[in-house]
Amino acid sequence: MAARTGKEFLERLSQSRPTVHIQGETLTGGIQEHPAFRNVVQTYAELYDLQHSDEHKDVLTYASPTSGEPVGTSFLTPRTPDDLVKRRKSFKVWADHSNGMLGRTGDYMNSSLMALASAADWFAQADPAFGENIRRYYEKAREEDLLCTHTLIPPQVNRAVAGTQQAGGKLAARIVKEDDNGVVIRGARMLATIAPFADEMLVFPSTVLRGTPEDKPYSYAFAIPNDTPGLRYIAREPLDYDRPRHDHPLASRFEESDCVVVFDDVHVPFERCFALGDAELCNGFYSQTASVVHMTHQVVTRTTAKTEYILGLVTLLTEAIGIEQFQHVQEDIAEIITTLETLRAFLRAAEADAEINEYGVLTPAWAPLNAARNLYPKLYQRFPQILRKLGASGLMATPTELDITGPAAVDIEAYLQSATLTGAERVKLFRLVWDTCISAFSSRQALYEYYFFGDPVRMAGAYVKSYDREPYKAKVQGFLDQHSLDQHSLERS
Repeated sequence: MAARTGKEFLERLSQSRPTVHIQGETLTGGIQEHPAFRNVVQTYAELYDLQHSDEHKDVLTYASPTSGEPVGTSFLTPRTPDDLVKRRKSFKVWADHSNGMLGRTGDYMNSSLMALASAADWFAQADPAFGENIRRYYEKAREEDLLCTHTLIPPQVNRAVAGTQQAGGKLAARIVKEDDNGVVIRGARMLATIAPFADEMLVFPSTVLRGTPEDKPYSYAFAIPNDTPGLRYIAREPLDYDRPRHDHPLASRFEESDCVVVFDDVHVPFERCFALGDAELCNGFYSQTASVVHMTHQVVTRTTAKTEYILGLVTLLTEAIGIEQFQHVQEDIAEIITTLETLRAFLRAAEADAEINEYGVLTPAWAPLNAARNLYPKLYQRFPQILRKLGASGLMATPTELDITGPAAVDIEAYLQSATLTGAERVKLFRLVWDTCISAFSSRQALYEYYFFGDPVRMAGAYVKSYDREPYKAKVQGFLDQHSLDQHSLERS
């Protein structure tokens, strides 16, 4: 199968039978018709259709090395600078379609699978079968254009003890049995975004394993179909209230579900396993394969698209109500522009300084991407703040679409007009600002960006430990030593 169309994505979803608990219901199929999911599912179908549009198909697809059929560019293993640019351009097309609001489009995990499969020899050091398994799974995902979700971390129960020790080690998903054909997994994991409508679940290692014998049951990496027996999802309350797009312009299109994952003695065949019982191997899963680099390349491209959206939105807002000439407003706009240009510079530097890694993959420079992923969780928090400050009370004067066409229409035209917009146009714009900075959807977006790569404090700690500061320390020490020599010379003279 080549790169899927939206119709093919929906047809496969209609045949899937994942078990999803949501608001007291238990679904075992019919995801694409359920009010909580049908709108975002349609948006995902639109992404797949873009792969076949005359405008984007050359960027979004390339010829499969095995079938020759067009497959998704996010599966492309970069060997040349042009490959890296093509990958980034394909990320941008999909990110622009959602203004960067969809955080788990397929290209995110596709990038990870590409890097993991390229490093198949690294997996093979534990068992040659693991290397072959990851290579074969990547080709399956590429040729079938699978949409994968993933889960990484144990349930948040008692933060005072390690995830593997929660409730005496009986909560976090773990290997409880091994048989002739595979392993059995029991327990829970967090937090699988898009799980209800994904094709496959990737269960990847937590990176906080200590490498002790007790960690062995929690050390694994595997992939299973989303409707594997015993696999259940508990979805949070949906933020798409099935309201008109005019009233909830973002939530009615881009509301990705987040789910707790329950493994009720889920059997995983050996051929679907990429690592088992090796904590040290699992701790190097992302860094030693460079998968985190390629995933971050996609993420920084997406956040660039999101920042472009914010800049466009704030510009429409300030022009509409005539506040752009005020210096404090310009200061806020300048902050967004600075963030956008910083992200673009990070991407450019990462691609310009890319190097071939030990597996023959042209890999973007990690330093600028790592800086970007440490900065953006904090920088994004300012955007809703700025929009709320500039929109002020106008963000509470936001009637619905029915009001605009109903008995209040004349009043809305008279009293809610702006410097450049009619009353109806102004309400439409302010509903979009509201959904970006005030609504429940916007709050989830802010939280999501803050914790996208994990706890920012722990990320900062890892960042400091991994950054080579010795040259800079030596430089300052040299200055101090020279100062002492100069002082000594002066005293002698």
